Amino acid sequence: MRLPVLTFDIETQTDLKSGAHLFGLDLPEASLDQALTKLRRQESGTDFQRLPLHEIVCISGMWIDEQGMKLFSFSREQHSEAEILKKFLSIFDKRHPTLVSWNGSQFDLPVILYRAMYHGLSAPSLFDQGEIDTQKRYNNYQNRYHQRHVDLMDVMAMFHARHFQKLDDVAHLLGYPGKRGDGGYHVPEYVRNQEWTKLTSYCEGDVLNTWLVYIRWLLLKGQLLLPDYQHLVQSTIQYLHTQPQHAEFLAVWRETSRQTAFTQFDFPTPTD
Repeated sequence: MRLPVLTFDIETQTDLKSGAHLFGLDLPEASLDQALTKLRRQESGTDFQRLPLHEIVCISGMWIDEQGMKLFSFSREQHSEAEILKKFLSIFDKRHPTLVSWNGSQFDLPVILYRAMYHGLSAPSLFDQGEIDTQKRYNNYQNRYHQRHVDLMDVMAMFHARHFQKLDDVAHLLGYPGKRGDGGYHVPEYVRNQEWTKLTSYCEGDVLNTWLVYIRWLLLKGQLLLPDYQHLVQSTIQYLHTQPQHAEFLAVWRETSRQTAFTQFDFPTPTD
């Protein structure tokens, strides 16, 4: 496994101001949200907004290097969207981690690109494809077949969209917690009610599931040997014991790990 590794996820809500500008709407906020949803349904048959209209309210990550692992979140509790983006993008100015995501190629990174452009930000360390650093022609964060960014949903489907799976389903199948209840549609409610711990815990939960699936994928590929994989699992469990906001994640993981023969001993049963 090439270190450092940065597993990440974003949470978004509809950018009502930009949506009103795009469609020429002059409506109260509640009516505007409904109008944009209706327009999107007419346009595509889904409530899922166009990528440029996804306003980022949280970016969470798990940084793994020679020193250990650390979860972090940049959210609207303390930062504007532009500040969230600046903090996240600055990571790539200092280091060049292996970026790991679930559906990051089709959602997270394109949204980050559009929103960074919206705020007039520059991020060559993340988006350069060889125009500045010629080495990135052959290994950059955008190319789906390169190794700088591993979109697990894409690579595990062998790059065939018909085989795409949900992170929640794959995590459960492999003996990990999955999303544990609330889905992403609760994100605007968390922001509206200023439930910041719920927001960051939800986003970090996706990061943790992605990290666990990633090391299982590395085990499959032979990039981790079984003892190394087991060490990383135990290191993750030990780390989460220091993170009170993820006590539920640990508890659910303990239960789900018992559902597969391979993971049933991730949490040893105490003996007298």
